Amino acid sequence: MGLIYFMVVGLIAGRLTGQMMKGGGYGVIADIILGTLGGIVGGWLFGMLGIWPGGGIIGAIVVAFLGAVVLVWITRLIKKA
Repeated sequence: MGLIYFMVVGLIAGRLTGQMMKGGGYGVIADIILGTLGGIVGGWLFGMLGIWPGGGIIGAIVVAFLGAVVLVWITRLIKKA
């Protein structure tokens, strides 16, 4: 159940990030990877700030989405330089 949960959260968060940051998705596999990495980044950022949105899967999607947005933003900054 844990792996499927992470894949679903990663897919949704990655897809939302792809829609917001680029205007289209990156593909299913890339969306899952982006969302999963975003969950790690988002979890770390929220932990550093001492906040957690709670709320089960919805909270996990919010954290993963925000983390993925930060991740895409940072990679675009690096790519520009």
